[in-house]
Order: sequence, then C-alpha cells, then structure tokens
Amino acid sequence: MLFTCCVPTLFGLEGLTAKELRRMDMPGVRAENGRVLFDGDFSQVMEANLRLRTGERVLIRLNEFPALEFEDLYQGVLSAPLEYFIPRDGAFPVKGHSLNSKLHSVPTCQSIVKRAAAERLGKKYGLNRLPETGSLYQLQFSIMKDHAELFLDTSGPGLHKRGYRAVGNDAPLRETLAAALVELARYRGKGVFLDPFCGSGTVAIEAAMTAKNRAPGLMRFFSCEKWAISDKKQWQEARQRCMDREFSGDYQIFASDIDPKSLAIARSNAKKAGMDKYITFSEADARTLSLPEGPGVIVTNPPYGQRMLEQRQARDLLRDFGRHMKGVKDYDVNIISSEEELERLYGRRADKKRKLYNGMIKCDLYMFHREGNK
Repeated sequence: MLFTCCVPTLFGLEGLTAKELRRMDMPGVRAENGRVLFDGDFSQVMEANLRLRTGERVLIRLNEFPALEFEDLYQGVLSAPLEYFIPRDGAFPVKGHSLNSKLHSVPTCQSIVKRAAAERLGKKYGLNRLPETGSLYQLQFSIMKDHAELFLDTSGPGLHKRGYRAVGNDAPLRETLAAALVELARYRGKGVFLDPFCGSGTVAIEAAMTAKNRAPGLMRFFSCEKWAISDKKQWQEARQRCMDREFSGDYQIFASDIDPKSLAIARSNAKKAGMDKYITFSEADARTLSLPEGPGVIVTNPPYGQRMLEQRQARDLLRDFGRHMKGVKDYDVNIISSEEELERLYGRRADKKRKLYNGMIKCDLYMFHREGNK
C-alpha cells in the first residue's frame, strides 16, 4: 500500500530534506513550508526514518479535508482508514495544532478526533470500549486555514534524537540542524573539518557521520517498529543495507573548546555515536588556535550570552576570533548565530547568508568563502 508521507523540518531546511529524499529515490517528493511530502510504502517509511539527517520525523497522512465546523472534523477522522494500521488493542493518543482556523480550540479538537477514531475502530472490531493496551499509534492533526490533515507518527521521539547525546551543554544545537550545516558547508569527508567552539560535539559528530555515510537512525528504535504491520526481519535487512552503504577512510575532523567540561561531554557523545576514532578533540582557545594545514572548512556555533555581561563577552569573543581568522586564506568559515551584528564584529561581510531556525530560535548562517571557492 502506498502512503502520502510528511516529513516536518526546521524552517529553512525544506530544500535539504527534499534533496535527501530524492537521493533515496523516494517518489513524488515536494517541498512545502516547514515540511516535505513524498509517496511511499512501509519499506520506504522505514528507510526515511533510518537515513534522514535533516528531517524531524516521518508521518503518514491518513486523510485531509476542509474543517469549518466540528462535525467536519469528526466526519473527516471517521472516514480515515485507521484500522489498516491500528489493531484492536492499539493505543492511539491524539495531539495536534490549529492555526488561522475557525476550529481554534486544540483541546476540543483533540477530544473530537479521539471520539471519531474510537467510533471507527470500535465498529471495525465490534467493541464498545477499546482496551488501548498495545503498541503506540500516535495520531496527530493539523488544521491550517480551515484545512485539516490527520497523520500517524511513525518515528516516536524526533529524528534529531540520534541516541548519542545523553547530555549537552547550556545551548545545544539540534542534531538535524548540525547535519544541515555540514551539508551546506559541502563537507563530504575530504580535507580538514574543524569546529573551534565544539561545545557538546554535535557538529563534529554529524560531520563524521556524514563522512562515513552512517545512517543517523541506526542506533535507535522507532514507534512503528512495534506496529502490527511491521516485520522484524525487514528492519534487520534495512539496517544491514544502511551499514553496507558506509564508507571507510581516514578523516581530518577536529573539534576544540576552551571549556574542559564541554570537551568531556563531547568526547562521551562521540564515543556513544561510534565516531570518537574519527574526531580529534583538544582543549584550545579559538582566538589563538593553530589551524591544521588546509584546505578546510570551519563550521561552528559560537557562544551567545543571555545576560548583558555574557553578551558583551560573546561579542568580544567574535571580534577576537575574526581578527585571528583574518590572515587565514585556505578555509571556508561557516558561523551560525543569532547575533545580528556578527558581520561587523567578525570584521567581514559574509559571502552568503541563510536564515535558519534552531528550534524556535531565529539564526543566520554566515558563510565566508576562501579565495577561489566563491
């Protein structure tokens, strides 16, 4: 059976996620605001969960319909083929959101979706009361401008939760965004890769996983693995195909930070990810750091303080880092920051800027190209 699948993304990453899905030969890939759609069967749902670097989760769309009144919502859910996925003992909690729509009360919409789903499944299984003691089948609704969509979440925890980051520093960069930064920097395992403000190590770990072509979902499990339509052998074969695609090689990936506690976390995370042997960690001040011989690429997320004194220190740090990099000719430098004055502080106008979001935090990626690589 072919489904319409939806992959939500952080704003600004839709094109990258669409490119990933096309590289997987997924049919019918189309990017929209904040998400990418594709058509696929359950084996392709499995592959998307395992291999996507920049998508947030994989949803199966069960139905879409206009919803101007609560009865429209009820009937739309009632007509969805829920029993194809959800067995008689399946647990089907409901969550969702509504924006710019007449049906604006999310709790009321949740209640209606739940009642309609229970009625449909109850009739199909001949039960007045469904036990919901089995596996999780998370229903999710979206109502935008009076247009409703009903989804089934196949991923469970978001795809940014790779399984390697048990702890982070004070301002963690989401793994999906870190992977996107590596992609935008065009790093594929050749040359030097460096993060001089590595924090908990996320950017360097994602760079190593990209260089190795390691499937980011290889170490974790997904909600749909426990579904009635899922097959354990299929999952084993899918994971084996992912491992068969991996590259082998020696990579020049470096990560440093001035804070020894952050470095300890970064090393621990890299070990959990199985990437520790590909990354060289060091305690160093980015303002005086000796760079390995290039050509290379720097991808980094410098600290940005929340309080006034911290902000002043963070800006001084950017200014000093810019001065240190002034004489460096053989590195592309990519800095993601919410600091609006970054170009002035760094001492150079970016060759390219790209708006991105780290969760709900609006950022810019400032891309400073080396000579001959513009």
